Amino acid sequence: MLIMDSVIMRFGGVTAVNDLSLRIPRGSITGIIGPNGAGKTTAFNIISGFYRPTEGAVIFDGREVTGKAPHEICRAGMARTFQNIRLSQSMTALENVMVGCHVRRTCPWWMAPLGLPPFRREEEAMQEKSRQLIHDLDLDTYMNEPAGSLPYGAQRRLEIARALATEPKFLLLDEPAAGMNPQESMDLLRLILNLRERYALTILLIEHDMKVVMGVCQYIWVMEYGALIAEGDPDAIRSNPDVIKAYLGDGVL
Repeated sequence: MLIMDSVIMRFGGVTAVNDLSLRIPRGSITGIIGPNGAGKTTAFNIISGFYRPTEGAVIFDGREVTGKAPHEICRAGMARTFQNIRLSQSMTALENVMVGCHVRRTCPWWMAPLGLPPFRREEEAMQEKSRQLIHDLDLDTYMNEPAGSLPYGAQRRLEIARALATEPKFLLLDEPAAGMNPQESMDLLRLILNLRERYALTILLIEHDMKVVMGVCQYIWVMEYGALIAEGDPDAIRSNPDVIKAYLGDGVL
């Protein structure tokens, strides 16, 4: 589904990502872990088009997308959430999810002020689709509540619902369990597994909660100082001495 080929990202004299190569199999749930400042979110920003890499290539679903704009990559079938929640706080939960639907809108913008029937029908379909996504992510209680008033865990799920509204094939989750209590984290683990099956997704996540990572990921990459230091299945990562030294620490797992 995704190939990163020898990607380098420099900011002035700082190399944030150094010769990063990844292969994400279609239909998999994979993870990137590492200490703060390891370059994980920078890698996400390169994949999703927010950064153009200094060197290297990104190939998504058989097409090179290196340097493409985020909205173009989103239309190609990739969606993401963010480490810091980026919801429109004053809009309702339903309206936030409807925003995600707009990338698939077919009616031209000028139909909106004229209130033409094709536009109204499309708007009604987007609303129904958004209601279903809110139901799927167990957010019915908050349907018409401002996003900023939702509990933290619900805001995390709402951001996932908005990403799903774009109809992705590939979903990137940037620290989805950040700030969650242990029960919410376990609920999230089950949700990720369910979403993969229900929506036929390939999922790549960054996460510091090792119970979530080890419980949901089939394959894991470990980054430090912008470079890969290890890769493998959860059992291999648990026992890798370089990973233990750089990130996990003795007795973490």
